[in-house]
Amino acid sequence: MATAKAVPGKSLLNGPDHTLILIDYQSQMAFATKSIDLVQLRSNAALVSKAAAEFKVPTILTTVAEKSFSGPMFTEVTGPFPGQKMFDRTSMNTWEDEKVIQEVNRIGKSRLVFGGLWTSVCIVGPVLSALDQGFEPYVITDACGDVTTEAHERAVTRMVQAGVRPMTSLQYLLELQRDWARGETYNQTVATSIAHGGGYGLGLIYAKTMFGGSEGH
Repeated sequence: MATAKAVPGKSLLNGPDHTLILIDYQSQMAFATKSIDLVQLRSNAALVSKAAAEFKVPTILTTVAEKSFSGPMFTEVTGPFPGQKMFDRTSMNTWEDEKVIQEVNRIGKSRLVFGGLWTSVCIVGPVLSALDQGFEPYVITDACGDVTTEAHERAVTRMVQAGVRPMTSLQYLLELQRDWARGETYNQTVATSIAHGGGYGLGLIYAKTMFGGSEGH
């Protein structure tokens, strides 16, 4: 018989235990993205970036043909990482870029979390490549988008069938926080949720404004 213990499951994410890789959040890639509303996509990407910065997650930002074709990375993504080095590529598959791989190895985390555009190309390529080399990849599916809903969904299905773990942007933030008694990150987690958490954020505004409610306090 199993014995219950008040400890988190091993597959749950913590700030220091993974690398976040954000890929090709650029205008040219966004123009053709139809599987998700672009305002929602930008908000979800901002939520993920703020969460990573708050919890000190090692983060890799990479673009494709930034100056010659695709344009700069969304400021919502780069803003939480002032001065962060950007890795520009020619390869559609991030995992085939030597500079990015050197950075993955320098950081040294076997657990990787991915988000970016497009799901069926720029996410599937590195995610399945990393999985093949023994890494443990997660994909934040609502921080990804593709040229059609079909393309996005088939890409997610393909990755899940291979053993990749899917999650959402708000789930990512709340999984890192996980306990409202964590006072050192509580205020920023709430602020990020209010700014980018949709209906959940509105609920936080209401609770705090109307009766000074606070989770776990």
